[in-house]
Amino acid sequence: MSVLTRDEAQTRSRLLDVHHYAIDLDLTRGDETFDSRTVIRFTVRGDTDSTDTFVEVKPAELRAVTLDGQPLDPAALDENRLALKNLAPGEHELRVDAAMRYSRTGEGMHRFTDPTDGETYVYTQLFLDDVQRVYAAFDQPDLKAVFDLTVTAPEGWTVLANGITEHTGDGRWKAATTPLISTYLVAVAAGPWHSVRTEHRGLPFGIHCRRSLAPHLDADADELFDVTRACFDRYHEKFTEPYPFDSYDQAFVPEFNAGAMENPGLVTFRDEFVFRSAVTETQRQTRAMVVAHEMAHMWFGDLVTLRWWDDIWLNESFAEYMGYQTTAEATRFTDTWTDFGVTRKAWGYDADQRPSTHPVAPEDVRDTASALLNFDGISYAKGASALRQLVAWLGEKDFLAGINTHFERHKFANASLADFIDSLAAATDRDVHAWADAWLRTTGVDTLTPSIAGDNGSRVLTVHRTGERPHRIAVGFYDQDPGEEGRLTPRERLDIDVPQDGPRPIGKLPALVVLNDGDLSYAKIRFDADSFRAVRESLSGLPDPLTRAVVWNALRDAVRDGELPAATYLDIARTHLPHETDLALVDGVLAFAAGQVADRYVTPEQRPAALNTLAELCRDLIRRTEDGDHPGLRLIAVRHRISTAAHPDTIAAWLADGTVPGGPELDPELRWRILTRLAVLGATDEAAIAAELANDPSATGQEGAARCRAALPDAEAKARAWDAMFASDDLSNYLFTATAQGFWQPEQADLVAGYVPRYYTEAVALAARRGPAIADAAGRWAFPAHAVDADTLRLGRECLADADPIPALRRKLTDQLDDLARALRVREAHTD
Repeated sequence: MSVLTRDEAQTRSRLLDVHHYAIDLDLTRGDETFDSRTVIRFTVRGDTDSTDTFVEVKPAELRAVTLDGQPLDPAALDENRLALKNLAPGEHELRVDAAMRYSRTGEGMHRFTDPTDGETYVYTQLFLDDVQRVYAAFDQPDLKAVFDLTVTAPEGWTVLANGITEHTGDGRWKAATTPLISTYLVAVAAGPWHSVRTEHRGLPFGIHCRRSLAPHLDADADELFDVTRACFDRYHEKFTEPYPFDSYDQAFVPEFNAGAMENPGLVTFRDEFVFRSAVTETQRQTRAMVVAHEMAHMWFGDLVTLRWWDDIWLNESFAEYMGYQTTAEATRFTDTWTDFGVTRKAWGYDADQRPSTHPVAPEDVRDTASALLNFDGISYAKGASALRQLVAWLGEKDFLAGINTHFERHKFANASLADFIDSLAAATDRDVHAWADAWLRTTGVDTLTPSIAGDNGSRVLTVHRTGERPHRIAVGFYDQDPGEEGRLTPRERLDIDVPQDGPRPIGKLPALVVLNDGDLSYAKIRFDADSFRAVRESLSGLPDPLTRAVVWNALRDAVRDGELPAATYLDIARTHLPHETDLALVDGVLAFAAGQVADRYVTPEQRPAALNTLAELCRDLIRRTEDGDHPGLRLIAVRHRISTAAHPDTIAAWLADGTVPGGPELDPELRWRILTRLAVLGATDEAAIAAELANDPSATGQEGAARCRAALPDAEAKARAWDAMFASDDLSNYLFTATAQGFWQPEQADLVAGYVPRYYTEAVALAARRGPAIADAAGRWAFPAHAVDADTLRLGRECLADADPIPALRRKLTDQLDDLARALRVREAHTD
């Protein structure tokens, strides 16, 4: 398939004005394809006699094309491009009639049949260039147009779209005309939805899900609407431009690849956000943040859209920052930045230290395939961190003034980084252009290290920087509390600009110095020797969870850099996590300790001791929460106790009894979690998996069964799972992921050793056959991450050099191999 280059897009943008699309979709044509008829009205600029361009479409069958009433030959379609030749200046009309194929990979028009009740649902996911799977288009973000959409759907279905939809009879639905939007933002979701509706500020609001999830959506409808209204109102306090669309629907859809998608007026979310099992407050907070994130896109992304994909950060960094900030300001979830610090920020730090790193605002995004690779921890987490640092440096008042200038200048149009910086510059005397060059055009993570000199009572602090960016940080100073052992009491924080003009007086020697206290900048931090001693002894005695997040991140970074032994990290976790109260911190630390430290950073010989440490830690948390006052903390501890179990007896007894002693009772999520671990340990079989699936035949149950079957320590089970992933194209995106998650297990390294070299050859073929979404899943979940050895690294590097994987898989393999090499270095750094 031809990818669109930036040069081609710029040429076409100079040539065309696209005015209007009329799209007619027929979803009643069977299970494999749907009909798509598109009429595009556009104008050719210029004073030349004629010119050539092209339109994109990826049909199962291209039936007919007419340009200004004259037929074009459908056989002239070259991959996804149909040439439009000898176009005279002036207005033109293009008509395209095609049959399009439904997707099972979450790209284009995804089709899903619910195994619970047999009902079928379809929805679009058109980002980045999957528009062409649904309708013919001049597919680039800066050729905005007005859209009219009609849909024919089966009886009993409801059709949702960017605007208010009306059922006109005989299965026909018509959506209200959109304002100017980009092609990739058109959205349709159709099926027998369960809907809950309300109004706010005169606008219709709706939330929608599969019928089988209706009781769970109804249980959370008040919370979802409360969050939606609160964020909507808060954005109207921040932004001078009103919400630009005629309604606000939020559809929770099955087998969705991303967290959510910011389609104007119809945001689509993965339907795991409709909770069917017990969840923690942190999970509810994450859902609220995603609601706020996607709503921010209505302004930054939809009202004002990037001109080309090199400025994707203008969409995602802004929405990421606003999502966390607005959730903290407008909802009951006030500690969002702690969760950001311990989870999202680590994602950014990791991505920024790999060879695939790129600037937040890269200058060289040559084509759409390259652009798709930049939806990562840099565009989201690092970009949001940079904006948080910008607000700390600029002040929120000037920041919002610049944002509102940007909206006013570019509403219903497109903009670039230069436009954004010019808008900010209009609101302040500070040199935001220099700031942008330092923060948005560079790569890598700075490291900040404190040193303290002088006599007691007249100490001075110097912050040493490895890197080039300026930082405005707060420095926290903590003293041991003489009245309570292990408790640290804060002094007043000191604001410092790095690089410093000179050492700063700090008075007497503190027990602990925390750089970037409050987490307003983006940098790795280190501790002086006295401070590290205080961390080991008193980390849980720090009063502020955000400070503790900064400290835990510093420890995590030190482990990954080979400066802190993995065993020491586990000892600190064993000492302090049983006293932690913040759910995001407990979950984040346990996830890193289990998934990276125990599974990759310690040797196979050391792994049983590491798992035992984590099991003891979880037992402590379970004992601490027996009074029922901390159900979220207990749930996290139970989940991780299951996942780190080295022996089956305890968790098998929980499954047999249907409950953990003292609670919680086992809901479907916990039952499948236990059964997966029992499969890994060889303590269950196909009959038990089939029985559990009979009790829970839902989509989630199907995924749980696939994960369990792939995890069985049996050669035949492994062969079946492998063939399902790599020899067949039948698995949907979610069932592929579930199977991959079960397949590789550190406990089964010998059993699956023969599949490691096969992975590289067969993943390359699979990715070429099934495309970017499955390539991403194959690189993320089907990679043999447990195989931390030189042979796996060698095979991977040979694959990159010789096998020519498609860009999506190449990027994932590059990252995975760098992580593998890092794990090897960590092991070698502390091998006696």
